Amino acid sequence: MASRPAARGSARDRGATRIADRVVAKIAAQAAREAAGPDPKGGSRPHAQVVVHRDIARVAVSLDLDYPSDIARRCGAVRGRVRTRVEELAGMEVHEVTVHVEHLHSALTRQGASRGRLT
Repeated sequence: MASRPAARGSARDRGATRIADRVVAKIAAQAAREAAGPDPKGGSRPHAQVVVHRDIARVAVSLDLDYPSDIARRCGAVRGRVRTRVEELAGMEVHEVTVHVEHLHSALTRQGASRGRLT
């Protein structure tokens, strides 16, 4: 006679899943990449730092952007996408997303630099 599996309790009774901060940071960086668009030529990929406390995340994203562009609009898109993806994929509330633009990359500056001068 086969034994029956023990009855399972509610999810709360079974335990909890903890998602490492570095995993949440990777989710945030990928979301920033998706929202900001292609990495500027000569720029670095977005990276993120997170602080998680009781399923509430605070996220700081650093990225490079092309210039000229609508920087405020692009940063707003990054904030929204990061918040949405972390909430969807990690199941956490996101109370804060700060965006640090580390460098602005201009095609004109790159062209001038390749000829030995800046424009």
